[in-house]
Amino acid sequence: MGLMDKVKAQTSQLLEQAQQVGQAGQAKLAEVQAKRKADALLLELGGVTYLERVGRSDASTQARAAQLVTLLQQHETEHGPVSVTSANAALAEATGVVDPGATAPPPAAAPPTSTSTGPIPQAQYGAGEG
Repeated sequence: MGLMDKVKAQTSQLLEQAQQVGQAGQAKLAEVQAKRKADALLLELGGVTYLERVGRSDASTQARAAQLVTLLQQHETEHGPVSVTSANAALAEATGVVDPGATAPPPAAAPPTSTSTGPIPQAQYGAGEG
């Protein structure tokens, strides 16, 4: 096999690998976009549900809730079951706490306060004597 044949074979292999990587990237992108769409639908449905629970809904709110449920069912038919992320996930992202059942860590203790009520001695500030 000549040098040019080896180069052509290697080029073909690299091209095939690049195409496979590109297809995998496209699939991952489509998956992320589908997840974002489901998250947006769930977020809106949560808001609509909240309005219903607190008594601030009207006929249009209830109609939108039904429409969102239908859209989510269609989404599940196309992309598989929707997973609901706990509100604690945002807390975990913000605080670094990984346990989804955990609560935020308590705030750091305030620095100790001085119990002295008198003037602060000048020597603490480096003032010379005399």
